[in-house]
Amino acid sequence: MRFSDQFLDEIRQRLPITQVVGEHVLWDKRKSQPARGDMWACCPFHGEKSPSFHADDRKGIYHCFGCGAHGDHFRFLTEKTGMSFPEAVEKLAGMAGVPMPARDERSEKRERQARGLLDVMELAAKYFEAALAHNIGARARGYLFERGVSAGAQARFRLGYAPDSRNGLKEHLAANGVSGEQMVDAGLVVHGEDIPVPYDRFRDRVMFPIADFKGRVVAFGGRAMAADVPAKYLNSPETELFHKRLTLYNGQTARKAAQDGKTVIVVEGYLDVIAAVTAGFEGTVAPMGTAMTEEHLQLLWRMSDAPILCFDGDAAGQRAAQRAANLVLPHLAPGKTVKIATLPEGQDPDDLIKAQGRAAFQDVIERARSLSDVIWSLETGGLVPETPEARAALEARLRERANSIGDASVRRHYGQAFDEQLRAFFAPVRGERFDRNRRHDANRPYGQRPRGTPRLVVSDTLRNSRLLKPSVVADATPREAVILVSLINHPELAGDRFEDLATLDFETPTARKLLSAILDLVMRHHDMSPADLDTALGARGFGEAVERLRQMLARQGVWQISVDIARIDAETGLNHALALHNKKVQLNRELKAAEAALGEDPSEETFERLRDIKNQITTVDGTEALIEGFGSLSGRATRSF
Repeated sequence: MRFSDQFLDEIRQRLPITQVVGEHVLWDKRKSQPARGDMWACCPFHGEKSPSFHADDRKGIYHCFGCGAHGDHFRFLTEKTGMSFPEAVEKLAGMAGVPMPARDERSEKRERQARGLLDVMELAAKYFEAALAHNIGARARGYLFERGVSAGAQARFRLGYAPDSRNGLKEHLAANGVSGEQMVDAGLVVHGEDIPVPYDRFRDRVMFPIADFKGRVVAFGGRAMAADVPAKYLNSPETELFHKRLTLYNGQTARKAAQDGKTVIVVEGYLDVIAAVTAGFEGTVAPMGTAMTEEHLQLLWRMSDAPILCFDGDAAGQRAAQRAANLVLPHLAPGKTVKIATLPEGQDPDDLIKAQGRAAFQDVIERARSLSDVIWSLETGGLVPETPEARAALEARLRERANSIGDASVRRHYGQAFDEQLRAFFAPVRGERFDRNRRHDANRPYGQRPRGTPRLVVSDTLRNSRLLKPSVVADATPREAVILVSLINHPELAGDRFEDLATLDFETPTARKLLSAILDLVMRHHDMSPADLDTALGARGFGEAVERLRQMLARQGVWQISVDIARIDAETGLNHALALHNKKVQLNRELKAAEAALGEDPSEETFERLRDIKNQITTVDGTEALIEGFGSLSGRATRSF
């Protein structure tokens, strides 16, 4: 009989692993901490005199640092007692008070079908991966390059591309023995009574495989390459394998990271997760195309007692934080809570990490606030009220918040915490009288202001505002970096293009200054070597900026940053980047003109012109890798699909 994952998880959750192991070992009283479920003993699997065997209730695992024995409740019994797995399950179910499931032939049939669907999803994932690596996926690779997703990250997250074809995937699956019914059940084709021939659900999209907590692909998310499609992001429908409310993107990796002590962080989208994980925050996850649910919260608490929820600092982010607080409060339990981190306004984790690096996101995470503090800020709205009526209303709202908590102990402590905060803010300021003739109270320190003046509360938005933090701008866009590094590696390429390069319209100030310095040096020294140019730029204060550009391109897998590649390949790559850059600048100018024209003449014709320009911009942003055979002279093999 096969046991469902939900059934086995319920046993693990109800039964502390220290209780299971405790029947076979003597705990070391000096080293163990029973209140925390953190217990040590001499290993039952090998002879030893000092305790190196550890059982952890929070993680639900045991581990011996001497012999390496490792596992969960079920593995301990099978390896220690020689029980079969079903026997171990039956014994532990009895200890946990969980009734054994009745044999259900229909359920077992569904499980067999689900195992078949997993094979179908794996076939689809490999198809999308192959398409991304092929010439047909060049625009998608260009898009990922623009978003800073390196080749390594693409492989790590198994990213792919769904070709712009109604039947590409369907025909591939059929050729591998997959039936039409299985394609429908896996959510890979669109079907219905009014659709005579089912067709591929995902077309012309960058594909993000979604795995379950065992690492098996159960669904896909697709990001559209075209600008005019109805849905920019499209997820698989609910299937036998995929339930949005029970799935977290990057859940398996995050759970392993949490077991190693890493912080669990919740962000919004696929690219936010990829950027955070690539920057070293392996415990980052995202809900599946929907707001966080109670089921998501329980999944998070299995990984961490206090996961951090990340929200933008703008009004929409504050509304999302409000919804999260409303969701979490009723389910709080002793030791189980969340923290809330607020990003700088207008930036998501992907933007922040790309622009300012890992340290900036680390700073946001380290300044995450407790749920009670966030609720206080949300309810006060930035000002502590001064009138009795407003104070009473605030007190009532906070009492309502506390009363929504299900656990009596946590509810009591929240009520006490809010009462203490109210007393502190409503207390009169001693030794201070209100002087009607005093005109400069607003400029006086908070503790010296008269009681009649409302007291300010620093909000998350202000705390994370760019007004209070020095602005950090990237040295260059990826395309600008390719142009600059190509010129540094091959100064001779600037000669024939000098006038064109001098008129380039770069977005970033550092890139503009660096290009000017390169052209100035090359103009003065016509036969300057790459090493001499590098040294001269360093002397002018650009050394660190150049190194950051090289590192950025190296992370993104841009191979032409090396000085050793063939000149013709370097020239081809430079020409391609210049052409795309100039096209983008031209299109942006046309876009502004089209927007102005639409304001004056809101006709279908001007609207179509605007949409056409936006589509062209999307196309330009996704064509970094369209040169057939590019790099072959530098020993770079071409790909086939």
